[in-house]
Amino acid sequence: MNYTTAEEAIKILKSNDRVFIHSVAAAPKILIDAMVKRAGELKNVEIIHMHTEGQADYVKPEYQNSFHLKSLFVGANVREATQSGRADYIPIFLSEIPILFRRKLLPVNIALIQVSPPDRFGYCSLGVSVDTTKAVIETAETVIAQINPNMPRTFGDGLIHFSNFNLLIEHESPIYEAKICPSTEIDKKIGYHVASLIEDGATLQMGIGNIPNAVLASLTNHKRLGVHSEMFSDGLIPLIEKGVVTGEDKIIDRGKVVATFAIGCRRTYDFMDNNPVIKMKEVSYTNDVANIRKNKKVSAINSAIEIDLTGQVCADSIGTKHYSGVGGQIDFIRGASYSEGGKPIIALPSVTSKGESKIVAYLKTGAGVVSTRANVHYIATEYGVVDLFGKSMKERAKLLTSIAHPDHRESLEKKFYERFK
Repeated sequence: MNYTTAEEAIKILKSNDRVFIHSVAAAPKILIDAMVKRAGELKNVEIIHMHTEGQADYVKPEYQNSFHLKSLFVGANVREATQSGRADYIPIFLSEIPILFRRKLLPVNIALIQVSPPDRFGYCSLGVSVDTTKAVIETAETVIAQINPNMPRTFGDGLIHFSNFNLLIEHESPIYEAKICPSTEIDKKIGYHVASLIEDGATLQMGIGNIPNAVLASLTNHKRLGVHSEMFSDGLIPLIEKGVVTGEDKIIDRGKVVATFAIGCRRTYDFMDNNPVIKMKEVSYTNDVANIRKNKKVSAINSAIEIDLTGQVCADSIGTKHYSGVGGQIDFIRGASYSEGGKPIIALPSVTSKGESKIVAYLKTGAGVVSTRANVHYIATEYGVVDLFGKSMKERAKLLTSIAHPDHRESLEKKFYERFK
């Protein structure tokens, strides 16, 4: 293998090229930094990626003539740029993103990725993030790979022979680690309510954050749980080590913990390294409703920014301001609803940090409906759980009001009367 430097590799990038950046914790900072250093000589470079972690200097105002981002999910590092108009967002289900690349709807000129060192057969691993990157590697004109010994070697779809990479650089750097905040009493109450819905032998899907962590912490007395999820996170490790998560009741990938990306602390990445229990698959597999529904008792836990009294779920925006993305919520809500004994769950605090109700009479003007009122089943707050499936509009409004914060119930009841009298 012939290695070069990040600066030399990035010289292949031209104005008007489209650049893909590896997702989540796998975003290759050294290659991103080398690209940004060339801002003065580049014009109209389009950048595309899913959610990434770490610095995203290419969206700074001073670089807007050089770089323009179209993200497939709005992460915290590009949120301000997206909301101010310097960056753009492509709404899409995560399960369908690989189609954009394989059908050349978004042809990629340069892909910037990060992988583990090659094994004795020449295979590198995409490590903590397979997601849609495998599809990009198959279709991009040029793939520039950072070989990083800190990237865990994971099994599944992410094993790629080094001959698929056009340019290689060798650079050791830390993999991005997520900061874990302690669960609040509200988080713990929500976690307890959600955990009460999950049966022994269920297959779990959940994301990152205090509420998913609180749910996982409440599952220590469960048995034979499985995992088929978008994400692998810190909270799963104690359950695997204690034998709570065994995957023995799964129909597909029995005994395996299936995910498409991971984000956590270094201990999580070390746990994943060469661990045959962990199976990292492309997002078109993990988020395929046809695959999700094959397992029984799929319990899919997702979140929301606000929910109206009829059950419409806004999960991607605050009014007209994009906050995150469509993501995989619908993929897993549909998969769980079709699963035998499955439970699609939306979990959220009853109020915002400012005390505003998250259960509202009407969604904010311009808010995006990620999950329609026909999609929702279980809704959980710290005040309990309700099941909206098969319920009428009036019944839904009453049920949702019952788990709203007490300070807002009278106002919601008044709005209910005005709407449904």
